[in-house]
Order: sequence, then structure tokens, then C-alpha cells
Amino acid sequence: MQRRDFLALSGLAAGGLVLPAWFGQAVAAEQLIETLDPALKKRLADVALQAARQAGASYCDVRIGRYLRQFVVTREDKVQNVVNGESSGAGIRVIVNGAWGFAATNQLTADGVAAAARQAAAIARANARIQTAPVQLAAAPGVGEVRWATPIKTNAMAVPVKDKVELLLSVNAAAMAAGASFVNSQIFAINEQKYFASTDGSYIDQDVHRIWAPMTITAIDKDTGKFRTRAGLSSPMGLGWEYLDGAASGKTVLPTGDTVYGHSYDMVEDAIAAARHARAKLRAPSVKPGKYDLVLDPSHTWLTIHEAVGHPLELDRVLGYEANYAGTSFATLDKREQGFQYGSELVTMFADKTQPGSLGAVAYDDEGVATKRWDLITDGKLVDYQTIRDQAHILGKSESDGCCYADSWSSVQFQRMANVSMAPGKTPLSVADLVKDVENGIYIIGDGSFSIDQQRYNAQFGGQLFYEIKNGQVTGMLEDVAYQIRTPEFWNACSAVADERDYRLGGSFFDGKGQPGQVSAVSHGSSTARFNGINVINTARSLG
Repeated sequence: MQRRDFLALSGLAAGGLVLPAWFGQAVAAEQLIETLDPALKKRLADVALQAARQAGASYCDVRIGRYLRQFVVTREDKVQNVVNGESSGAGIRVIVNGAWGFAATNQLTADGVAAAARQAAAIARANARIQTAPVQLAAAPGVGEVRWATPIKTNAMAVPVKDKVELLLSVNAAAMAAGASFVNSQIFAINEQKYFASTDGSYIDQDVHRIWAPMTITAIDKDTGKFRTRAGLSSPMGLGWEYLDGAASGKTVLPTGDTVYGHSYDMVEDAIAAARHARAKLRAPSVKPGKYDLVLDPSHTWLTIHEAVGHPLELDRVLGYEANYAGTSFATLDKREQGFQYGSELVTMFADKTQPGSLGAVAYDDEGVATKRWDLITDGKLVDYQTIRDQAHILGKSESDGCCYADSWSSVQFQRMANVSMAPGKTPLSVADLVKDVENGIYIIGDGSFSIDQQRYNAQFGGQLFYEIKNGQVTGMLEDVAYQIRTPEFWNACSAVADERDYRLGGSFFDGKGQPGQVSAVSHGSSTARFNGINVINTARSLG
């Protein structure tokens, strides 16, 4: 879990039902499977659209949403919290006299949405008085009435809380029996029921599901007081309860002997492995600082992609419009025009909000734009950014990339990262073959702590598991490893990428951006990749 994820969620375990504003109100678990009547949503949308037109809007979009969240939190043999949250309402965005205005209401009545539409128009009219240039909105042809849903087998919200608690307590017991001193485990399930309508002629009903089952296992040496942790190797996914079925087809055994997971997760199996890993880390030798070839598993690489590709290629950061959560971007527009060599010829990064099982998968974004796949970096060269409707003209585009999102009906939609992934290698290459060419390296599995500068140029990344590689063989576990990078130097050091057989997704369930802050969920895929000559530091070494 990233630091910003922890800060957003740590209050849930300690604070009972004191929920963050974006979580909504506490409800009974049975209410999490209820839905709003589609006919009601269309009637309310039409009322809001008409009210906006009458108030002088040249454009209006309406988002009627029901956002459902369930968190089950345990520690050892205890249930720390079960939280069911629901938030419903309508957000209305308009253009009047070339300026944006936005208003929202939790009153899902004709009077309520009409009043919000008029308020949004009044705000836009006021904004227009000080705006220096009118909004230029790229075309988004109306699609009529359409519906899309995450292709799940079992709605996690429909699974009884009792079953979730039993699973987590069995996970905890298995970890304790395998040598853990402490264990925390959680299940997070989210369902966004989102209805979008606009004066372009779209009426889009989407039912989006996501799930995550993180855990942290701690082992303590009682003689020395030393402790080590190992987080679970699950990835948050755009799937249903079936993600936790532990199917063998979702497992991959690495050259280190460790099991990692793809479209299915065996939580008990991973808990047992995590307890053993945590105890082994207590005895593992500390890394010797220096230059190493790094072999990075997708369970690790996703975070490096997220921070050193995904965020710096958001157009609002590039333009300086957005600077919250680690600043703007070094990847300025002139670099695209120059064909900037962002990485080696093996590095192709693509954005894709259609990828099955991914956190960001939807059919249409929150501006009614159909989602797609497009390259950001092709064969190492910077070729594009991520943009939305009112930014497209800046890049000379005639349409948005479909990556506009709001975390609630009460939040205004703005540019958010698509699923940004590293394409697998084009020629057949197994992970074992990738490792055998390494003379002096480190194999890194799982994500850890990180830091990055305000231009997303200099960064440092840790991990969960580290193994020494000597002369093509994995020789044993290491500890206290972190590597330092300059973004373009790092991606240009990529010397091998495993083929599509190894491609897996990682991701962030609660990625923060904006002010006021919003969260979104985004996946990042890759195959195992090798990076030559990367600077590794020892995180336990004292400078005093």
C-alpha cells in the first residue's frame, strides 16, 4: 500500500464509522446490492439538461451516481472493522459564455437536479467574467442509450460478510501457524453505478466493480527486537469475488521459487509464504551498495511505471496545471516534438482503459468519450500524452483520449491516468532465460516504499523481496535494498523484456490527485524486465 493509500484508510480501522467524505454514509450490507432505477436516472438527467439549456448553457453533462464501498479489516484472530458505505447524488457540469461551472446535489428529485443545473450555470457565468480564453471542447458524438458492466462472475457485494470474515481469519491463522508474529488482512470491494448524460445525445449507464485483498505479515526476533514485514502479492483488480478463488491458472512460479499471481489470487497460500519470507528476511544479509543489473517482476514494476511514466505523461502535469502529489513533469511538450528518447528500443508504453480485469476498465469515461488504447512511448520514443476534451486542441488532436474521471458524483471530473502499461517483449523470451544472462544482479518482487521529486525525474524505489543473482543463478535472499533512478536513464537501461506469457497487472486502488484531492484506481501491466547498471543503496546504512 502506498503512503497516500494508508493515510486515506488508516482511520477506518481506528475510527469506527467515522468515514472520509468521499466514502458516503454507513449502510447495511444488504443495501450494497441495490440499484437505482435506470428510467428514473434518465428522467432526472433530462430535467437537468433542460434546466441547463434554459439557464444559457451551450453544453451540459450530468452524472448520476451511486458509489458503494465495503471494507473488512482484521488482525490475527480479531475483526477490527466492517464498513459499508454508500453515496448517491448528481453532479452537473455546464459551459456558459465559454466557461465551466459545476454544482452537485444529493437530492435525486426533479427539483433538486434542476436547481443544481441552474447553480452550475450561475457559477459558469461568473467564471466567464474573469476567464481569458473560452473553453475549447473536442467533439464527442452522442452514442444514445448504452450500457456497460465490468464482466464479473460474482458480485463481491453479494458475498455475505460472514464469508469474508471467515476467509480473512483463516488467512491470519495460516500465517500465524507459519511463523508470523502479527498479521493484518483486509478485503476492499467497490461498486460504482454511474449514469452519464449530455447535450451531445449520450445516455450511458455503467456498472463498475473492483476488488483488493491486501495483507501485511510481520515477524519479530524476540531476542533482538528486530522485525521484518512482507506485504501480500495480490494486485487490486477490476474483477468480482472470483478473483479470490485461488485458481492454478492464475499462478506463476518464478526462478526464485516464489509464487506470484495474475487473474486469480490464493490468499491463504500467499499468507503462508509471506510468514516464511518475513522470518527469512530477519536472517538475510544486507545488500552491498553498488551498480547491479535489476530483474524486476511485474508485481514491482507497476509502481515504477505509475510514478515515472503514468504521472509525468498526464498532460495537465506537463502544462503545469496540476502540481499536487509530487509536482509537474520533466516531459515537456518540446520533448515530444523532438522525439525524445524516453527509453531503450525495447520500451513501449501504452495507455488502455479497455484492458479486461484492469482497475481503470470502462467503456466510456466521465465525459462520455469511448475509451481506447494508444501509445505514449513507442520503441523508446515519446510520442503522446494523456488528455481530455478541453485539452485535446493543445496537442492538435480532434478528440479526447477518454481519460476523464471523478471519484464521486459530488466531485468535478478532471484528467486522470489511464491504465499505463509496458508492452511485453516482441520476441520469445522466458523469465528464466532473461535471468541466466545476469552476472551480478538483484531480483526484486513486490512494491515497497518510494520517493520522487517534483518533476518526476529523480526517484527511489524499494520492494518486498530481494534475491541476489550471480552468474545467471539466483543464490539467496538480500535485505535493505532500494534503487535510485533518473527517469530517462532508467528506461534507457532496459536490456530485456520477457514475452507476453509473463504479462501481469499491478496497480493502485486509491491513487491520489488534485486539490481538493480525489482518488482513482489504475492498473499497470508488464512482463518481467531487466535493467542494466542501476545504482542500489543500502537502506539500513547510517550516515551518522
